Amino acid sequence: MNDRSNKSLISQFVLTGFFLGLIFPIIAIVIDLLTNDMAFTFGNIARAHNNTPVLWIINTAPFVIAATGYFIGKRFASKSHEIERVAGQEKKKTEKILSFTEKLAKGDVDIEYKPDPGEESVDKIGQSLIQLQEYLKKSKEEEELRKKEDYQRSWINEGLAKFSDIVRQNNDDLQELSYNIISSLVDYVDAKQGGVFLINDDNPNDKHFELTACYAYNRKKFLEKRIEWEEGLVGACALEQETIYLLDIPEEHVTITSGLGETKPTALLIVPLKVNEEIHGVMELASLNKFEKYQIEFIEKLAETIASVVSSTKINIHTAKLLEESQEKEKKLREQEDEMRKNLEELNIAKEEAARQGEMLSNFTNAVNHTLVRAEYETSGKLIYANTRFLNKLGYSSNKEVEGKHISMFINKKDEDWFFKIWDGLAKGGKHFEGDMKHVTKQGRDFWSMATYTCVRNPDGSIEKILFLGIDITEQKKQNLDYEGQIDALDLSNLKANFNPESYLTGANKKFINILNLDPKNLKDLTILDLLKDDHKKSIKSAWNNILKGIPFESQLKFQTKTGEEKWLHGNFTAVKDMYGEVAKVIYLATDITERKLMELENIKQTKQLRKQEEQLLKQQEQIKKQHEEFKKQTEKHIKDIETVKERNEKTLEGALDAIVTINHNEEIELFNKAAEQLWKINRSDVLGQNVKKILPPPHNKVKNGEVIKFLQSPDNNLTGNRTEVNIIDYNGEEIPVLLTLSGVKVGNKYTYTAFIQNISVELF
Repeated sequence: MNDRSNKSLISQFVLTGFFLGLIFPIIAIVIDLLTNDMAFTFGNIARAHNNTPVLWIINTAPFVIAATGYFIGKRFASKSHEIERVAGQEKKKTEKILSFTEKLAKGDVDIEYKPDPGEESVDKIGQSLIQLQEYLKKSKEEEELRKKEDYQRSWINEGLAKFSDIVRQNNDDLQELSYNIISSLVDYVDAKQGGVFLINDDNPNDKHFELTACYAYNRKKFLEKRIEWEEGLVGACALEQETIYLLDIPEEHVTITSGLGETKPTALLIVPLKVNEEIHGVMELASLNKFEKYQIEFIEKLAETIASVVSSTKINIHTAKLLEESQEKEKKLREQEDEMRKNLEELNIAKEEAARQGEMLSNFTNAVNHTLVRAEYETSGKLIYANTRFLNKLGYSSNKEVEGKHISMFINKKDEDWFFKIWDGLAKGGKHFEGDMKHVTKQGRDFWSMATYTCVRNPDGSIEKILFLGIDITEQKKQNLDYEGQIDALDLSNLKANFNPESYLTGANKKFINILNLDPKNLKDLTILDLLKDDHKKSIKSAWNNILKGIPFESQLKFQTKTGEEKWLHGNFTAVKDMYGEVAKVIYLATDITERKLMELENIKQTKQLRKQEEQLLKQQEQIKKQHEEFKKQTEKHIKDIETVKERNEKTLEGALDAIVTINHNEEIELFNKAAEQLWKINRSDVLGQNVKKILPPPHNKVKNGEVIKFLQSPDNNLTGNRTEVNIIDYNGEEIPVLLTLSGVKVGNKYTYTAFIQNISVELF
């Protein structure tokens, strides 16, 4: 507070005291005047002072009180100034502490705080803030270190999951596998150039390294490079089976070439592809930056996985090659023999079925004269009479079982709709019915007949009854249905053509028309001679008369298409006679043997050699048998190797620091490593083989079976391939935040999903 403010405050106290003091003399004068019954005039006031001298003393009250107000105001102003000074100091100190606290809250732990001079020992809040600053600074350093370690661990786990998917999807082609790995690895570790050198030991006398993939500056490099065994840094790495990390790189070893020129790399990392102490190759990375320790450890872990996959892929390729060679040899030995035998068998079957069908039709024609089945019905459908053949065919022993019964008992439920439409028409005097009719026997079997339903009329034209006459064709009907299917199948699988006795073409199926490129509209203008090549016309001319006499003719004939192309057909000409024994048509059934015939003609000169090969077949079969045994042994070894790789991978996952859980296509838990046991606080024996819902938190553990896999395969799934923060519930019901990385693998039509789970909860001590 300044001097002007102090004077103003003192003046207020003085004036206030003066005006308060005036009240006392005024009241005393008024009381004195009223007591003496005097009017309020200046003269009376003066008389009152003369009569009452004490009024003079009272009149000094304003000045006394004003003086008192002066001293009180001066003292109050002094105290107020002192309080304001102290308050200012406290405000300044509070603002200083507040500013320091706000900067600490914003993360500025390096700000400096100094207590006011002379107050270091009493500034308890300042000392506490300095201690808080030191604690926060230490916590920040620890948090940065933890974040760095978490980042490195997550980076390694994410990388292993990523490259695990790559090796699963490209495990049948070493070139493609090498490129996909090195291109992804160069980008992942921010290197500039990389290459994969795999050992080529196909020839034991020429063991060397081959550059199977090279990648630099986001581009695939097509280089051919061979490195001899034990040559250079690559050979040294393979020989010593140890990683080589160089920061002082030899001038002649490698340079990184881009569109801006050539640059010597800062760091060179050469890692052996080793599994079970066996070297399968070397991986080399060059970078303009130094490789971090965690990056080198990650690349070494990845190299072991790559070596395992390379080993398995080599075994698979070798096994497939042996199997393919074996199958190819066996196929060549059987191909011609199987094809020839198949065609001959089909032709023989066709001839036998044709002969059998002719015989069946002949028997059926003879049976028509003495196989009538008879029954009579009222128009209402009630049976009046049935002959013995009706009873026998329908499985009844006497008329008592059928007489008076409705016709519906002989009709299948499925046939009632269309049958009773016909029956209603007959009952009203409609047209008679002729056709195949199916009845149902007493035993529930089908009875087919060539039936006639006709009305028997009275002399007045009214309907007396309805007569049923039928011929048993049950077996023939079943066979006809079977033969029709066989003929249709034969028509689809063979070439077929019909000729009249004068050798004119009267019809052909699509296969015959298409193979000879004929015009379907002009078939009747062609004879068999028009279809054959000149050198084969003579043979069919001499055989035609024998064909018309009923002697089948089987031969291999050379036809010509509309465009002049030659086609070889192996077929059989068979005459079909009518009911009078006269030839109605000639059927030609054939198969296309053009390729086989051309091959046969081309190999005529090699007949002697083929005969020798026939003698060697037995020896080759023995060799094939031995090869099969060797293949079986190699396959068993391959299976053992695969089991070994699988066991090693499971042990690797078991030793991971992060929790790893694998489920199969049935949502059953197949892998639950030790870290997962610790995270969920549950024994793996309690969850292995169980549905994954057992470890899911609410409400996800209430879904129906199959809904989890269905969700993971749906477009709504945003978990696969991403790192996602989720919460899980352990065995004690405690909620734990984790980072989830989900990887899916499809084997055949089945999916397997693996979850890599990192605990990100922080324990405060």
